[in-house]
Amino acid sequence: MIERYSDHAAIERTFLAWVRTSIAVMAFGFLVQKFDLFLKIASASLTARSLPERSHVVGDIAGLLLIVLGGAMMVFAAIRFRKTALDIDARDMRPGPGTLLDITLATLLFLLGAILFVYLSYTVISTF
Repeated sequence: MIERYSDHAAIERTFLAWVRTSIAVMAFGFLVQKFDLFLKIASASLTARSLPERSHVVGDIAGLLLIVLGGAMMVFAAIRFRKTALDIDARDMRPGPGTLLDITLATLLFLLGAILFVYLSYTVISTF
């Protein structure tokens, strides 16, 4: 039996949850970029005017940032998993990783969500 098996199993479950979340964030970034393309096509066919070109740049940048953020989350999750696994096996007490990274990633996701909300509100209002 593996020593401290329940601790190792817990950090593995946490790591897999971070991986699932990062995949979801990257998929959402892909969706944002494709939805931006949909808005461009729909606005051209439903109204006589198209959306301003700079509004498409916001969608593209937000989508790419979400994809990059998801990739960064996966890298940080792997680093944190490895460090925590080594800390569990260590004989001495070591401090935990802290919450700074978690708060930073949550803040970045919130800011991107707010930017997307403003962007979608702008595109809906400008089509009328």
